[in-house]
Amino acid sequence: MGKLQGKVALVTGGSSGIGLATARRFVEEGAHVFITGRRREELDRAETLIGRNVTGVQGDVADLDDLDRLYATIGAAKGGLDIIVANAAFVELVTLEQATAEHFDRTFNVNARGTFFTVQKALPLLRPNAAIVLVGSAGHLKGIAPYTTYSASKAAVRSFARSWADELKGRGIRVNSISPGPVNTPIFEAQSRSATEAEAMKAQFAQMVPMGRIGRAEEIADAVLFLASDASSFSTGVDLVADGGFTQL
Repeated sequence: MGKLQGKVALVTGGSSGIGLATARRFVEEGAHVFITGRRREELDRAETLIGRNVTGVQGDVADLDDLDRLYATIGAAKGGLDIIVANAAFVELVTLEQATAEHFDRTFNVNARGTFFTVQKALPLLRPNAAIVLVGSAGHLKGIAPYTTYSASKAAVRSFARSWADELKGRGIRVNSISPGPVNTPIFEAQSRSATEAEAMKAQFAQMVPMGRIGRAEEIADAVLFLASDASSFSTGVDLVADGGFTQL
């Protein structure tokens, strides 16, 4: 029997990268997984890759109406929710000098506000002893100039995990965060002007990681599985750093 047999899970930003790898891992462990994403085409592709026990719901976590529709869909289909992985994120490389109000607002609207309301609006559906995993970033532990706004938004996510772990403990709900280091996902291509530039960025980060490489999305998914399953039944409010030593050595 899988570690998540019979569980109902939500993975936001589940159509690519860490979210997709996590959704696939959860299904392998017996869960039915709802995934969200802003682009229908990517959601359809993710559903095909996962193959079974997955439902894609198009929407933006920064849009409260989309979140309401998401939870109405989950409630009608399954009646409740056992696991939330708040993974949807936005990153844009901008220095302090170059940052605009639009850049700041979009980053915090998705990463901080989106995470906040993803969890708040799920509360009526969350079953006793549910697990919430907030996907942060090792960036909140290490200063990297062009990631100023992104890292600050992920520091807010880390803070949410602590506060919500205390607030929801009476329902038996555990809340933890995970801080991945550099991971080989499409986010590198999104930050680059060409495939060559993306590969150069990956190589640069690999040199900064003590293990000598960047991570794989599947490695982060395994760490998320640990926090979402009973294997971490005595852990709440913690931040699991999975970064190859990037911020630790």
